[in-house]
Amino acid sequence: MLKGRSKKICSFITLSLLITSMLILDACSEKAPATADSAEPAGVPAEVKEPIKWRLQSYAGPALNEYVVKNAIDEFNIAANGEMVIEVYSADQLVPQGEILRALQEGTIDMAVSDDDSMAAPVDVSIFGAYFPLAARYGLDVNVLWNWYGLNDIWKEAYDEVENVTWLSHGSWDPCNFATTKPIRSIKDFQGLRMYMFPTGGEFMKQFGVVPVTLPYEDVEMAIQTGMLDGVAWSGITEDYTVGWADVTKYYLTNPISGAWAGGWFVNTESWEALPEHLQQLVKLAIDKSHYFRLHWYWYGEAYYRTQGGKLELTSIPDDEWQIVEDAAYKFWDEVAQESPRNAKVVEIFKEYVDTMKKAGPPYRYDE
Repeated sequence: MLKGRSKKICSFITLSLLITSMLILDACSEKAPATADSAEPAGVPAEVKEPIKWRLQSYAGPALNEYVVKNAIDEFNIAANGEMVIEVYSADQLVPQGEILRALQEGTIDMAVSDDDSMAAPVDVSIFGAYFPLAARYGLDVNVLWNWYGLNDIWKEAYDEVENVTWLSHGSWDPCNFATTKPIRSIKDFQGLRMYMFPTGGEFMKQFGVVPVTLPYEDVEMAIQTGMLDGVAWSGITEDYTVGWADVTKYYLTNPISGAWAGGWFVNTESWEALPEHLQQLVKLAIDKSHYFRLHWYWYGEAYYRTQGGKLELTSIPDDEWQIVEDAAYKFWDEVAQESPRNAKVVEIFKEYVDTMKKAGPPYRYDE
């Protein structure tokens, strides 16, 4: 009788221990982290990777940079959705403008926005960057020349010869007009003017007495105020108002030495090739957005500030006298064409384009 009761007690204890053990194991399994072999609970995100980070420096000062570069990159950073972030720096902020291409090669920066001319790109076609004299009348001319007249292929060929730099795209900015402290109403008024200019435009205007001066972008306004400069021939009127040059000059010459600035987007080749394809495509889309924005922003601004700006008096050189400058530009083209077969090809394309625009008539070209 006692033995039977002992067996029942032992069985009860064993059953109790078994149930307790199962409860403990169940509780532990709920608290334990998921292993590689276990199923991921619904709604738990995958491991977050650090975003790819790039540094971009442009040719433009802080006020202008917001419109010509940073706005499109801000949108890119949103669209990249945490996978990539591009930090934007303005002219001379990380490296001097003249050293920007070398910094790109070395990986000091990953991306650059600049004309070929002022960053001293080691390619023969660099002379056509920024303001090549009278090659364009309107911003659309630049975009058409590169995208539809073969200049994209020529630029890719040229920059393929530069180690660790990849050229991505060229587009247009604003025209090049003179904003000065002294009025210009005749070619003779150029004589002795000390002007902040891009290298090629400055070299061209030397024959008319202009003295080109190179300074850091952010020093220009003070140089005009102190009389070190007589003005700028670096932009159209939109930029003059945007960056403050209209506050320190008095006159704006409506005759442009070029109807549009040509500038490009460049990347460090190693950085570029390390990007997954979808991010490369997103970068290209941001560049196209920037090209599009500048077209309508500058087209709006050039007319608006001429008519409603209120700070600069407009002056003009009569058409028959300005023809002297236009004729000199075409002579300059022929001189540049002698520098290399590739340059000769670009000049040939420019001449073909101008001829086509004249034959097309208004609105492409009006009687000249």
